[in-house]
Amino acid sequence: MAVCARLCGVGQSRRCRRRQRHNQQDHGSDSDMDEEEGERIVGETQSVTGGPENSAAAGPSVAHEAAAEATADSASTVPPNPQSLLDLPPEILVEVFSSLPGTELPNLALVCKKFRQILNTETIWRRRCTEEFGMREDLRKMEVVGVSSRELYAKLLHPYRHILGLWQPDIGPYGGLLNVVVDGLFIIGWMYLPPHDPRVEDPMRRRPLFRIHMWESNKVAVECMYGHKGPHKGDIQTGKKDEFSTKCNQTDHHRMPGGRQEEFRTWLEEEWGRTLEDIFHEHMQELILMKFIYTSQYDNCLTYRRIYLPPRMPSDLLQPGLFKGTYGSHGLEIVMLSFHGPCARATKLTGDPNVPAGQLTLDVDLNRPVCLPDLVHQRSIEELSRLVLGMHEEAQREVQNPDVAPQGAASEGAVAGGAGAAGLESAMEAQSESPQPGPSSSSASSEAQPFVLPLGVMTRNEVYPRTCKMCFYGTGLIAGHGFTSPERTPGLFVLFDEDHFGFIWLELKSFSLYSRLTDRLAHAYAPDMERFEAMLRNMQSWTS
Repeated sequence: MAVCARLCGVGQSRRCRRRQRHNQQDHGSDSDMDEEEGERIVGETQSVTGGPENSAAAGPSVAHEAAAEATADSASTVPPNPQSLLDLPPEILVEVFSSLPGTELPNLALVCKKFRQILNTETIWRRRCTEEFGMREDLRKMEVVGVSSRELYAKLLHPYRHILGLWQPDIGPYGGLLNVVVDGLFIIGWMYLPPHDPRVEDPMRRRPLFRIHMWESNKVAVECMYGHKGPHKGDIQTGKKDEFSTKCNQTDHHRMPGGRQEEFRTWLEEEWGRTLEDIFHEHMQELILMKFIYTSQYDNCLTYRRIYLPPRMPSDLLQPGLFKGTYGSHGLEIVMLSFHGPCARATKLTGDPNVPAGQLTLDVDLNRPVCLPDLVHQRSIEELSRLVLGMHEEAQREVQNPDVAPQGAASEGAVAGGAGAAGLESAMEAQSESPQPGPSSSSASSEAQPFVLPLGVMTRNEVYPRTCKMCFYGTGLIAGHGFTSPERTPGLFVLFDEDHFGFIWLELKSFSLYSRLTDRLAHAYAPDMERFEAMLRNMQSWTS
């Protein structure tokens, strides 16, 4: 701020500007005012023009007096008819430059010496760090240890801004969800892990994989956080667009004194919340051991590809986003729910050896709502199969003969409407007139209706919602080990509320319950639907 003070021609006292006007001193005079005094004066000017430095701390009368004085001072130093930015006083230029994106400021510094000197002002870079990356009180801590806001922006925040957001690691069929955020004085890569099976309502677990900081010196340090021996040296490489890689330079920090057995027991407790003795199912033991062997070989040397959350459209049935769901012996997995015209789709972000990450696990036809019968008939798997399989056969006929209109949909509890919100609304209206077997009939409306799982359908969550809003015909993806012989099998999509849905896999006689992730995810949403759909296509190609 001393540079600004010299450019303004300000003296050592608060009222030096007034003495300058009375004495008609030259504006380019070089005062000996120290930097601290300059910071204070420009900070007072910012309280008038919107800066946060002093307006919150000062009382109403003091703030009003300071605002009036600063306004008068600024007005008197502005030429009557300024021809360019160079004619404006530095305190106004500081405010103008502070409102510009940080990526534009280096070009601005090339304009002239005056601009370059003003851009050394800490106020400008402090505001850019706050507005672009959410840093606030942490900036003061950095300045205490000798790292300026300008250095923090130029050496840490700006160079690594491209890795902020959501990413999927390339860990074969297992995938994952990484969220890179500015966390305090660090940029941290958090791996998001589902709750322990089958507690689908529990919050997500987080594990730090790497961090970047300038805490110990003016140089940027990248550290690997994997293992149990604390931070150690790592590296981050950015090459292709929307892709980066991490590397650990001290993998011995990942090893444990007890060898692989101790590492496996520790991993099992963290990953599943239990010991191997607690897992009696032999097939499940094999799946767990296979995942440990596969994932531990990477030693946190991974490649990540950017993923986006879907933007919400007015016609969406509910808020799209991330959900955690039950997948039998594979435990809980993370899926992304999105809407595409008359279809709802759930794509796996984490996967398993049967259906890997990136694949379309659920495909729901919103033009085929299902009217549930009364509770007595809902308990019959035969009755549910009759309704859903009837729609499935009709859908297959439409695929084979797309020009042939569906026949007899209403008699089977299905109504085919137009695409989007209009089609869904007309289907709901028509269904209210289509009774189903049993003494009472409920329609596929937004009002809650009783729901119960059919007898013989397995679920890992005995506690599931007993009312639902809507049900639709859909298909789920099943496959053999190694994603062999994949096929889409019919099932029932059940919408419970804004944050929960389920799917009944008819062929497997199994029920999956999904619960929304409530974590706040910054830098995560796709700029438009076209970019999101392109990302989905790329995700499927990664694992196919």
